[in-house]
Amino acid sequence: MTSTEFQSKVANVKALDFGTIFNQSIELYKKSWLQGFLMQLFVMILMLPFMIILYVPFILMIINQSESGQIDPNAMDGFFAGFSIFYILLFMIGVLVIAAIQMALNAAFFRILRSLDQGREVKTSDLFYFMKGQYFGKIVVLMLVTILIAIPAALFFYLPLIYAMVPMSFFTIIFAFNPEWSIGDIVGSAFRLGNKKWLLTFGLFVVSYAAIMILTMVTCGIGSLFVAAFMYHPTFYIYKGVIGFDDLSELDAIGEKEVF
Repeated sequence: MTSTEFQSKVANVKALDFGTIFNQSIELYKKSWLQGFLMQLFVMILMLPFMIILYVPFILMIINQSESGQIDPNAMDGFFAGFSIFYILLFMIGVLVIAAIQMALNAAFFRILRSLDQGREVKTSDLFYFMKGQYFGKIVVLMLVTILIAIPAALFFYLPLIYAMVPMSFFTIIFAFNPEWSIGDIVGSAFRLGNKKWLLTFGLFVVSYAAIMILTMVTCGIGSLFVAAFMYHPTFYIYKGVIGFDDLSELDAIGEKEVF
C-alpha cells in the first residue's frame, strides 16, 4: 500500500462503533495476553540495567547519610554535579535505544495481533521481527521524531500533547504494516488518521487506561505486566476498521516463513 492509497482510505472512512471496537479488543486480548505479557517482560528486563545505573548510587548516598545521622542539604546538588556530561549523554542515548527497542517490540506485537485476529499461529520469536538492521535504524529515527514532537507539546501546558498523543499513537502501527515508507509518510499518515478518528481513539484510550489502572491496583501492581498490552488492541481495530489489511504482501510472506 502506498501513502496515497492510505490517505484515500482515511478520507473515505466509514463510521466506527466505540462498543464494537472495545468488545473486539477484549476478545482479541483473550488470545494475545501471553504475547503481551512477554513483551512487557522483555521491556522491563531491558530497562533494568539503566534503572540500576541511575538509582543505585542515589540510594547508596541516602543510606550513607542515614548511617552517619547527618543530613547534608547540599548532597543532592553534589550528587548530580558528579555526573559528567559524557555520562549524561551516554545515559540519554541508552534511553533512546531502549525506547526504540520498545517501539520495535510494539510494532511486532501489532503484527502478532493481526495474525491472531486472522486465526494464524504465532511464535514468541515473532516479537523480534523488527530487531534487524534494515528496520531498527528507521525505528530509532521515528522514536527521535516522537520525542521532538512530544517535548515542545508538553511545554505548552500539556494541552497540545493531549491532542498530539492520539496521532502519535498510530506511528508504531503504521510502521508495523508499512515499514518501507519514509519517516515523513509515516508521521503524516498518522496525523491524518489521528485527526479523523481523534475523539474515538481518545475515548478508547481513556477507558482502556482506566480499566488497566483499576486492575493494576487490585492486583498490587503485578497485573500491569498482564494487562498493560491491552492498550494496543483498540488502536489495532481502529487501524483495521479504517485502513484494513490487504492480502499478504511479499514482505509479510517472507516474514511468515522466517525462523528466528
